[in-house]
Amino acid sequence: MKKLINSVETVLQESLDGLAAAHADIVALGPERKFVHRRELNRNKVALVSGGGSGHEPLHAGFVGYGMLDAACPGQVFTSPTPDQIVEAAQAIAGDAGVLFIVKNYAGDRMNFEMAAEIAECRTATVITDDDVAVESSTHSIGRRGVAGTLIVEKIVGAAAEKGADLAACVALGERVNARTRSMGVALTSCTVPAAGTPTFTLGEDEMEMGVGIHGEPGRRRVKRAEADAIAAEMITAIADDLAARAGSQALLLVNGFGGTPTIELYLMYNAARRMLEGRGVRIARSLVGSYVTSLDMAGCSITVSLLDAETAALWDHPVHTAALRW
Repeated sequence: MKKLINSVETVLQESLDGLAAAHADIVALGPERKFVHRRELNRNKVALVSGGGSGHEPLHAGFVGYGMLDAACPGQVFTSPTPDQIVEAAQAIAGDAGVLFIVKNYAGDRMNFEMAAEIAECRTATVITDDDVAVESSTHSIGRRGVAGTLIVEKIVGAAAEKGADLAACVALGERVNARTRSMGVALTSCTVPAAGTPTFTLGEDEMEMGVGIHGEPGRRRVKRAEADAIAAEMITAIADDLAARAGSQALLLVNGFGGTPTIELYLMYNAARRMLEGRGVRIARSLVGSYVTSLDMAGCSITVSLLDAETAALWDHPVHTAALRW
């Protein structure tokens, strides 16, 4: 294992210190680094809180700021944040409008956010993201996994909250966006969790994992390495068929790197996915390419398609200013 770390035990703490120092104009750390919150809080709006295991950066802490999250709770690598982290974050940022939890569909995340909602001394509601079409169940999730589509829910609902939407409206919007969003990933290599020191799984030189999860969970099947167009074709077919995307639909296309994939390859995959969607009559109205929901150092990518309407397109375009996403 070759990583830029001092010790396995302090990776997360030192990374959070670096994030807070590099983006001190946007974020600050809560007590004992239990959560990251906006430097300037607006307590007159619905507050958005998300979180999950670390190792997926910039998700979620990199999306704390104007137009997205108000706070994020980082667990240890690939480990859910604890209920006390979530409760402290919610109560630190809550106003009269309430707090919305945006939670990826993993057993640990759901359990701990549910416990936090019961304990927190503020009004809360929850949106679950489950955009992964690769498998119906996995070793980590209850049903479909929440993956890169979570970013889209956080961005669109975050914009609505900034514009004054109430808690019920934010929940309904989040559920609608999630229902119109699908993702699928492919891994060319495993990731290496620092505490383990060895790859999570092993792939042969001529193999790839189709439908991999963001923690290295198994996908649909292990297959022989293929050209980019063939990989994109399988992923887009699975996504578009599940989404029932009709000709004339407008969509946001997100090609997301898993941490070990060069940008030149991500744009190549975007081009392949774009051509295939347009061949189905789906118009790409918005795009995002980059490494946003990663799996440490895994080589590979995911493709996400989210169907847009006039409202959600406008909310996607609404200004955002975070460490990792801004326009």
